[in-house]
Amino acid sequence: MTQPTLAFIGAGNMARAIIGGLLENGYPASAIWASEPDAEKLSDLETQGLNVTTDNNQAVSAADVVVLAVKPQIMKAVTTAMSAAVQQKKPLIVSVAAGIPVESLQRWMGADTAVVRCMPNTPALVQTGASGLFASPQVTAEQKAITDEVMAATGISLWVEKEELIDAVIAVSGSGPAYYFLFMEAMIAMGEKMGLSAEVSKQLTLQTAAGAAKMALNSDVDPAELRRRVTSPNGTTEQAILSFQRDSLEEIVARAMTNCSKRAAAMAEELGKD
Repeated sequence: MTQPTLAFIGAGNMARAIIGGLLENGYPASAIWASEPDAEKLSDLETQGLNVTTDNNQAVSAADVVVLAVKPQIMKAVTTAMSAAVQQKKPLIVSVAAGIPVESLQRWMGADTAVVRCMPNTPALVQTGASGLFASPQVTAEQKAITDEVMAATGISLWVEKEELIDAVIAVSGSGPAYYFLFMEAMIAMGEKMGLSAEVSKQLTLQTAAGAAKMALNSDVDPAELRRRVTSPNGTTEQAILSFQRDSLEEIVARAMTNCSKRAAAMAEELGKD
C-alpha cells in the first residue's frame, strides 16, 4: 500500500500531538487532512502544509485512515453525520476518544466499519506517550500496521486482545500521568516544608522522576528489583519505604486504579447509548 492518506476529525491537543509527531518523523503533510470548526487551528495547520477543511465529509472522502479526535460527548453526532461518507470510502477508523465502545461507533457509522480504539495519554504531546490499542474483527493486519505507524509518532503503542482491557489501559497509562503529577506535587511541597526553595525542590523532584523512569526503561530488571537495589538495610530510603508500606501504599494504588477502571466502564455505558 502506498502512503495512506490520513484525516483527523478534530484538531485539538491530541490530534495536533499525533500530527506533529508524524511531520517530525517525515510523514508528508500533503497526505494529511484536518477537519475542524476552529479557523485559527486550521490556519496554523495549513501553514504546515496540511489539507484543511471545516467539512468532515470532505476529509473522510479523501482518507484511507480517519482519526476521530473529538470530545466523547459529541462523537455520536459527528459520526452519524459522516456515516454515508464512511460507507462509501470504507476507511479505517481510529478513535482516540475515551469511553466510546466499538459497537457504538459501528452502530453510528455502519456495522462493517473497521475500527481501532486507541487510548493515548497526555505525554503524547511530547512524543513520550503510551497508547493501548484494540482492533475490531474487521481491521486487517495491514491496517493494524498502519495504526502502529501513526501512533509511533507519539511514543509506544501496545495491542490488547479484549476491548474491556481498554479500561485497564485507562487505569494504568491513560490516567497514569496524573498519579505521578500528584506524587510530584506532594514531594515538592514537602521539600519546601523541609527548607528547600520552591525552585530547588521542584527541579530535584522532576529530575528524580525523569531519572527513575529512564533507569526503569533502560534496565534489564523490573522496578521491584531496582527499588531493592537502592534500599540499603537500616538506611534512609528503607525508612521511607517502610512508612509507605505501613500506610498501605499498594492498597491505595489498587483502590484508585479500580475506581478509575470502573468509571471508564460506566462512561462507555453512558456515552455509547443510542
